[in-house]
Amino acid sequence: MSPDRLIYMANQIGKFFNSQGHDKAVPGIAEHIRKFWDPRMRSAILAHLDKGGEGLEPNVRDALTTLKKA
Repeated sequence: MSPDRLIYMANQIGKFFNSQGHDKAVPGIAEHIRKFWDPRMRSAILAHLDKGGEGLEPNVRDALTTLKKA
């Protein structure tokens, strides 16, 4: 799957959780990606984050950083 598609998908998840505020959105996004994304998709989006994470919304970037630390 292309990085652009993964960025789009991650940002869509972020939009869903944004109404809950940063403190709830970030763990919600991270949990959703952890539970429902294929490991290859997670690896690819984390690799994109390592390269600077261009195009990722702030809450999504924070959620991916949380996932990376876990």
